[in-house]
Amino acid sequence: MAKGSSFVALAVVLVVILAGDGAMASDDPAAPAYKFTTGYYAMSGGDQASASGMDFNLRRNLGEGNVWLAWFRSPGMELRQTRAGWDHSFIVGPLRVQPSLQSASGGFWGGSLGLEVGESWFAGVGLGRTNLRPYVNLNFDPNDAWMASGGYRWHSGRSLAVQVVRDNRQNQDQQHVHLVYRTSLAQGDRLTLDWLDKRGIVDGVSIHRTGLSVAYDWPQVFARLSYDPKVNFTAQDMWRLQIGTRF
Repeated sequence: MAKGSSFVALAVVLVVILAGDGAMASDDPAAPAYKFTTGYYAMSGGDQASASGMDFNLRRNLGEGNVWLAWFRSPGMELRQTRAGWDHSFIVGPLRVQPSLQSASGGFWGGSLGLEVGESWFAGVGLGRTNLRPYVNLNFDPNDAWMASGGYRWHSGRSLAVQVVRDNRQNQDQQHVHLVYRTSLAQGDRLTLDWLDKRGIVDGVSIHRTGLSVAYDWPQVFARLSYDPKVNFTAQDMWRLQIGTRF
């Protein structure tokens, strides 16, 4: 198969699904079928000049998981990439199984598998792998990594969780620790706070930095503002603003 043709085929399939008439929509008829997000990313610091980027992501909720199609462009970094993916969560006995697949122009493929158990108290583990081709990592955690998480969910809609993501392939010094607090508010609104502890080696120097993400969800629209120092374990710091809608 020609280079990149497998991604093109996957993207065509996803475009057909995203543009469909809703016949495969979620089992919950009240749940919005689509989610559209626009992200603005501003980077500065290190020896590189400041740069910015824009990303557009359309996600559709299906009965057999979610599919998404996205496009990123940064003129300052002379970078553009189209990405696509699928993820799902289903029950196997006491386990919640959470697989995902990603592909991107340039020949990138990747995926992850997560397992979670428990209701009020819960714990989970996971593993991610890629083919190491160039990828615009807007997940920001290491992709070739193991993951472990645990926390507590209240009946009121609040939850507190800790997640550790550590590279276990090319850069085994790289580690993210997230402390995530979510709470339901009046009229269906939600607030999410994600505190990030980052440790690793950047340009031969061991770093330890702290980041923060604040997200607010209304019933139909949402916004998220984040600060991520040494983003993707580079010399640059990043501010990012994401806004979107469900429909």
